[in-house]
Amino acid sequence: MPEGDSVFRLAVRLRQVDGAVVHQGEIRGGRAAGLRLDGRRVVGHATHGKHLLTRFDDGSTLHTHMRMQGSWAITGAGRRLPARAARGARVRMVLDDGRTVWGLDLPVVEHLRTADEPLVLGHLGPDLLHDGFDVHAAADRLRASTAPTIREALLDQRVVAGLGNLWVNELCFLRGLHPATPVSAADGEPLLALARRMLWHSATTPDAYQTTTGRRGKGQRHWVVGRAGRPCLRCGTAVQADDHVDVAGSPPRRAWWCPRCQPLRAR
Repeated sequence: MPEGDSVFRLAVRLRQVDGAVVHQGEIRGGRAAGLRLDGRRVVGHATHGKHLLTRFDDGSTLHTHMRMQGSWAITGAGRRLPARAARGARVRMVLDDGRTVWGLDLPVVEHLRTADEPLVLGHLGPDLLHDGFDVHAAADRLRASTAPTIREALLDQRVVAGLGNLWVNELCFLRGLHPATPVSAADGEPLLALARRMLWHSATTPDAYQTTTGRRGKGQRHWVVGRAGRPCLRCGTAVQADDHVDVAGSPPRRAWWCPRCQPLRAR
C-alpha cells in the first residue's frame, strides 16, 4: 500500500502538469463518474497522509486514494497506454500540450469543492510531512488513542496521517518497541519525531526511498520488514513475524520484530 512518502513523491511528480488546461477529460469512477473536466486548469497538487488532492481553477478538487492497487501515469504527446491499462483508468485528462494524465484502478475518486476538502480529510490526524507538524500535539493524540497496541495506534490515520505498515514496523524496531507494546508504555514525542524524520528523508532524498538501514543490497534495505526467519541486522537473532487483522473485514497485515532488540516488557 502506498504510504505518506509515496503519495508525497507522487504529488511532486504530478506537479509537472500544474498550470496545464484539460483539453479533454473525464472522471470514470466513483459517484462523479461521467463528469467532464474539459476546460479546467490544474492549479496544484497537495497531499494529506495517503490522500491526493488535484485542484482546479474553478474552485473544485479531485480527491483520490490509491489504497492497495491504484497508480498514476503521465503519457507524452502522441503516446498511449496499453489498452488493458487504459481500461482501468478512473481519471483521464488530455492536456492542452498533448500529454495525458491517467488515474488507474483508483478505488476512491471524489469530486468536490476545494472549500469542502475538510469534509473528506477532517477525520485524519496531522500529516507527518506537513510544515508546522506539532510533535507534542500529535503525541497527545497518540496517548489518547484507544488502540490496544502501539502498532495499531500508529497505523490509525486518525492519530497521525502517513504511516503505513512498512514504516510502523521499522519505527518500532528503531525505538526498541515490540509491536504489541501498550500505547501507554511508549514515549510519544521521540517516537513521532523519528517517524517524521524517517518519512521526510524517504520522501525527499532521491536514493533513500523507503530504505531504513542506509544499505542498498538485496534484503538489506529494511531492519525487520520482509525478514521473517532471517538474522536481525543488528544482533543476529531470527526476526519473527505474525499476521494481524487490525480492522474487521480488512486483510491481515504482517508485523515483524526482533525478539531481542524489541522485547515485550511487562507493564
